[in-house]
Amino acid sequence: MSDNLFTHLREIVLATMRRLHPDLGQDALARIEVTPTREAAHGDMATNAALIGAKPLGENPRALAASLAAELATHKLIAKAEPAGPGFINISLHDAVWQEQLPGMLRTGVSYGASRLGQGARANVEYVSANPTGPLHVGHCRGAVVGDALANLLAKAGFAVTREYYVNDAGAQVIALAWSVYWRYLQAIGTDLTEADFAAATPTGLQYSGDYLIPLGAQLAKIHGTALASAERGIADPALWLDIVRDEAISAMMALVRDDLAALGVHHDVVTSEAEMIRSGGVTRAVATLEQHGLLYQGVLEPPKGKTPDDWEPREQTLFRSTDFGDDVDRPVRKSDGSNTYFLNDIAYHADKIARDFALLIDVLGADHGGYTKRMQAAVKAIGGNSAPDFEIVLCQIVRVLKDGVPMRMSKRAGTYVELRDLIDAVGADVVRFIMLMRKSDAQMDFDLDAAVAQTRENPVFYVQYAHARCRSVLRAAASMDGLGEVDDASLAQADLTSLTAPEELALIRRLAAWPRQVEAAAIAREPHRIGFFVYEVASDFHALWNKGRDDTSLRFIRSDQHAETRARLALVAATALVIRSALAVMGVTPVEEMR
Repeated sequence: MSDNLFTHLREIVLATMRRLHPDLGQDALARIEVTPTREAAHGDMATNAALIGAKPLGENPRALAASLAAELATHKLIAKAEPAGPGFINISLHDAVWQEQLPGMLRTGVSYGASRLGQGARANVEYVSANPTGPLHVGHCRGAVVGDALANLLAKAGFAVTREYYVNDAGAQVIALAWSVYWRYLQAIGTDLTEADFAAATPTGLQYSGDYLIPLGAQLAKIHGTALASAERGIADPALWLDIVRDEAISAMMALVRDDLAALGVHHDVVTSEAEMIRSGGVTRAVATLEQHGLLYQGVLEPPKGKTPDDWEPREQTLFRSTDFGDDVDRPVRKSDGSNTYFLNDIAYHADKIARDFALLIDVLGADHGGYTKRMQAAVKAIGGNSAPDFEIVLCQIVRVLKDGVPMRMSKRAGTYVELRDLIDAVGADVVRFIMLMRKSDAQMDFDLDAAVAQTRENPVFYVQYAHARCRSVLRAAASMDGLGEVDDASLAQADLTSLTAPEELALIRRLAAWPRQVEAAAIAREPHRIGFFVYEVASDFHALWNKGRDDTSLRFIRSDQHAETRARLALVAATALVIRSALAVMGVTPVEEMR
C-alpha cells in the first residue's frame, strides 16, 4: 500500500468507476478526488466521483453516488460508504487500516511523507536576492524563510531543488552605496567636510547612513590611507576610487548577508552576480535572442493610468512585445537614452536560468513586485520558446514587528529598519522561522515579540515543541521500565496495535496518516505555511490525547501492568514525534527534546 493512504483510496475509487462505467473519459477521471472530511461524523474521507461522473455519463448524481457507494462498501479496507449531499460519498475505513499505518511510519522515519510527485524534475527557487546595500531586515526575513521552506518542501515532494541568490550588484543602488561608504572613509581619515556638504556634492546623495558602514570606512582607511581622497582629505575624482570602494562595499555587504542568513539557517547552493552576468555577455545574448524572434521594436508607450498630457512626455524606447505572451502592455527594455532597464537585465538573468535546464523556476519576491509577474512570465515564455520551463512568482507581504503591542523601535545600526539579526537575537531563529510560516506569504502579518516567547497554546512554536518534548519524555520514561522491551522505532513497529481503538487515538493516527497528502498539496500550491498549520494540528491532537489520559487511566500511554497496550501506545507516541520532526524539517526548525 502507498504511504499516501488518500492516493491509495483514490486508486480504489477510480478502479471502481472504470469497472462500473468503462465509458467514462480520462478528463473526468482526472478530476476525481479523495479528501479528508471536515467532520469525523461524516467518515474518514469523501470523494466527488459521482458528482464528476454524472454529467458525462448522463446520470443523476445522487443515483450514481448510491450505486458507487454500494460497490465501494464491499472493498476490504472500507467499513462504510454512504452517499451524501448532491453527489458526494463519505467513506469510513476499518480501524485496522489506520492502525496499520503506524508501522510504515516507524520504519520510514523522518523521511515519511516524502513523495515522488516531482519525479526528480529540476527546480530553481530564487529567494532573498536583496540589494547588497546593508544588513537584512524583517522584510527580507520573510522571503528568506518562505523561500527556504518552499525549497525544502519541493525537495520533500520529489523535486531536485537548487536554491539560488541573485546579487543585484550592477545598478544605481550599489553606486549610491559606494558614495555612502566613501563618506565613512573620509570620516575615518579626518575630513573637514560636513555630512551636509558631502551629500550635496554627490550625484546620489547620502542614501545609506547606517552605522554599519563605519567599520568598512575604517577598513578602507587602514588599507589605503589617504590615497583615495583629495589632498585636502575631501572628495577625489571618482575615477580614482569608485570601483575600489564599490567592490569592497559589495564584498562587505554580502558577508553581512551571508552571516545573517546563516544565523537564520538559510544557505544557498548558487549565488549569481548581476554584474558578472552582464560582463559575461548575458544581456547581449538575451537581446540577440529577442531580436532573432522579432520581439523588440522602437515605439512609444501610452501614458500610464492617471497621467495627463501635461505630465506625460512620450519617448521612443526599445520595447519588448510582451503582450504577445499575455502581458497587459509591451515593456521597455532600453530607455530613450539607450541605457538598459532593470527588466532587460532580469530577462538576461532568467535566460541564464533557462539555459541551465530547469523544469521549474520560482522567484520569491516582495509584495511590491506584484506588477512584475506578467512581464516576467512573458519574458520566460519568449526566451524559452516551446521548451520554456514553468515559471512562478511567490509574493511575500510586509511584516510589522510589535513589542508591548506597538511597532518595534528601529535599529540604530541600520538607520531605517528593524534588522533580521535583531529579531533572531530577540527570540531565536527557530521561533522566527516558525512564526513566519504561520500565515500565507501574501498576507500581511504582525510579528508579536511578546507572543513569540509566551508558553501558551496561542504560541504555535511553544505548543508544537511542547508536543514533541512530551513525546520524547514518554519514550525516555518507557525505556527505563523493566520487562517492557526495546522502545526504539524499529522495535515498536512490530508492536500489536489492535488495542488502539479509542476515538482520540484513531483521530491522531488519521492526522499523522495525512502527512504525505499534506506534503503534496502544499508543494502543488507552493504554500509552505500549510506545513505550519498541519504540525500545529498534530500537536493539538496529541495534547488532547495526553489530557484525556489524565482523566481516563485506560488512555494513559504507559501502563506498567499492560505491556502490550503500552507498546501500542508508545508506537503511536513515537510516530507522532517523527511526523512532527518531519514537518519541522521542512520548516527548517529544530525540534527540542525537552522544555526548559
